[in-house]
Amino acid sequence: MTPTLSRRTLLALASSAAGSALLPPSVSAASDQPFFKRVKLPIGLELYTVAKEAAADLDGTFARIAQIGYKEVEVSSYYGHTAAQIRAACDRHGLLCRSMHAQGQATRAPEDASFTDLPKVIDDARTLGARYVVLPMLPLRLNFKSSTMTMQTFMDAVRSVTEDDWKACAALLNDKGEQLARAGLKIAYHNHNIEFAPIGKTTPYEILMKETPPSLVTFELDVGWVASAGLDPVALLNQYTGRFQLMHVKDLKATTKPNYTIQTDPADIGAGTLDWKKLLPTAYEAGVRHFLVEQEPPYADGGLTAAENGYRYLSQLKA
Repeated sequence: MTPTLSRRTLLALASSAAGSALLPPSVSAASDQPFFKRVKLPIGLELYTVAKEAAADLDGTFARIAQIGYKEVEVSSYYGHTAAQIRAACDRHGLLCRSMHAQGQATRAPEDASFTDLPKVIDDARTLGARYVVLPMLPLRLNFKSSTMTMQTFMDAVRSVTEDDWKACAALLNDKGEQLARAGLKIAYHNHNIEFAPIGKTTPYEILMKETPPSLVTFELDVGWVASAGLDPVALLNQYTGRFQLMHVKDLKATTKPNYTIQTDPADIGAGTLDWKKLLPTAYEAGVRHFLVEQEPPYADGGLTAAENGYRYLSQLKA
């Protein structure tokens, strides 16, 4: 993502092969079994949720994640460690890392993954055991290492983005996707809510969908950010069935006002407004096979508690 703001920087400012694009087998109607047991998929965790804890005590955090019941994790940062150290912690606690985020610009933490050094991204993915490399946001023309970066300067840059910039983002996905495919990896794009702001007669998300081939580029749908834009993630999944293989499972409070400026009032999974009994089966039908709990700060009682609450709700949910 010409430089992209890392998700950690942004939200601090704000308060092999992956599989084909063919449609999955249909999941039957809700039964007496919980959804994830019925479809035989693990519940995953995006480690951004526990970033503070992982930075302070990587091994202890991974031990707690496994104790909660998670089997799969997604890496958005290495928290001051290396990919090899992350993999070792996963192995010690029986966790699989099937996806990783790579920034579109040189990162503040040199050990983190960036598309500016694709050979390192590929090496890190192989080390972690990841199958997907995710671009978490489009490139922006900003100095993301500057100490003077503010949310205002970031949003000014977002508002200046043109249709051509989004087409350039799609071209980047196609280019990096081809190179990753040769290494047995799959590229994906993760949305916030800025992708749904009208731009001309279209939206950035429509541009990305139109300008990238399903065989090459998949999408990681963050349903919480879709909902924060005032849209229905179920409708989006139905509109673009077959384009999604990963999903961020995220909830939000009813106080969240629809916006395109990366603002949300976060809620524990199941304590917010999203209809998970409808959303999860729809996502499965649309092709999602990696469901990753993610919660935005602030947390009522820390990221690990939020992760535990999310897992408890999802592991028991019949849908």
